Amino acid sequence: MFQKKYTEDKFLSKNDFPSFHSGDTITVFFEIKEGEKTRIQSFKGVVIKKQGKGLTKTFTIRKISAGIGIERIFIFNQPNIRKIEINKKGKVRRSKIYYFRALKGKKARIKAEK
Repeated sequence: MFQKKYTEDKFLSKNDFPSFHSGDTITVFFEIKEGEKTRIQSFKGVVIKKQGKGLTKTFTIRKISAGIGIERIFIFNQPNIRKIEINKKGKVRRSKIYYFRALKGKKARIKAEK
């Protein structure tokens, strides 16, 4: 246990991002390397879940692109994540909203938090 904590502290960098929860709509800006070139790409969607603890914490984002649902898992302390923007706060009752995958159209809307 001690060795794992030591390696996490020594080799993983901590990123300071705004606090968000399941149901929030966020945009993640991350760097992609293609050969020798690098560019920043964005991924905007609804947070389905946050899981884990410590420096290996992850979150999953879901978006609809051309009628097809796309999910992507990000690690909080990934070095290629540049910025996270919160676009909209959502109000949901569960911490992991897997039921959101089956919803389409107006049913897939999440109420805004006041």
